[in-house]
Amino acid sequence: MSRDFHDPPTTQRTILSDGPRPHAPRSACVVVIHGEGLGRRADIDVQPVRVGRSQETDLHIPHNSVSRVHCEIWRDGDTYWVRDLGATNTTRLNDLPVTEAALVDGDHITLGESILKFISHSSVEARYHEEIYQLATHDALTEMYNRRHFIETVEKEIARAMRHQRALTMCIIDVDLFKPINDRYGHISGDLVLKQIATLVRRHVRNDDAAARIGGEEFAVLLPECGPEAAYGFAERLREAVEAVVFRPGGEAQRITVSIGIAALTPDRDTVSRMMAAADAALYRAKSEGRNRVCIEH
Repeated sequence: MSRDFHDPPTTQRTILSDGPRPHAPRSACVVVIHGEGLGRRADIDVQPVRVGRSQETDLHIPHNSVSRVHCEIWRDGDTYWVRDLGATNTTRLNDLPVTEAALVDGDHITLGESILKFISHSSVEARYHEEIYQLATHDALTEMYNRRHFIETVEKEIARAMRHQRALTMCIIDVDLFKPINDRYGHISGDLVLKQIATLVRRHVRNDDAAARIGGEEFAVLLPECGPEAAYGFAERLREAVEAVVFRPGGEAQRITVSIGIAALTPDRDTVSRMMAAADAALYRAKSEGRNRVCIEH
């Protein structure tokens, strides 16, 4: 049965209050976790923090997908708020377009192709440094490992597998014909497709597997204690799951598929670069044979 991903309607949060509270509000900030201005931070208080492309804003994000004054964020008592300021690419809160909404700790605010994370905690400094570490190891769009951290993980797993004579297999996954989707519907819709596919990948991996976004529309999964035949079964289940989804970039129903290349650790394929090159070769074969298929490099 097909599942349907819809572009969600505009949302509004209603805050219920049982009266004034005696404690002081927790401190808060927003951090740029994806796109231009990566790692920049703005502390939030009663005076609104304006975010936008203009250098006159409090948090400057110099990208043409961001309006000159895109949104503002402020504190009102114990509650923090975000308000869209008529931006061309409407401000989105956790992927939902908003005009004005209350914020909770961990919310993602999307401005064009940039993403801010809202942090509200008794120890904002500690959480901020945790977030910076997260930026160093994870892809902010999909929340999967990034390429650098994936390579470090593969290096460790190769050493462990060789030391204990255990199986280890890598899958490289590429979204078929992704560029036309980006060109037709824009990068924001394309990013939503990538997030949906990343969600499907995470649903199919085991706890000990390592899943990453290693390029624009390219993902990788490392499967410890797993030979090529078992990896093929995993890859086929994932391929079928993606094929079954009706994606809706720009509100139009689209079938999107993936091609997957598989390579196992062998005596002559005992480094990260050799494993990735072999998986890439299998992926190339899957593409050249018509896409939407899985190939193994023996």
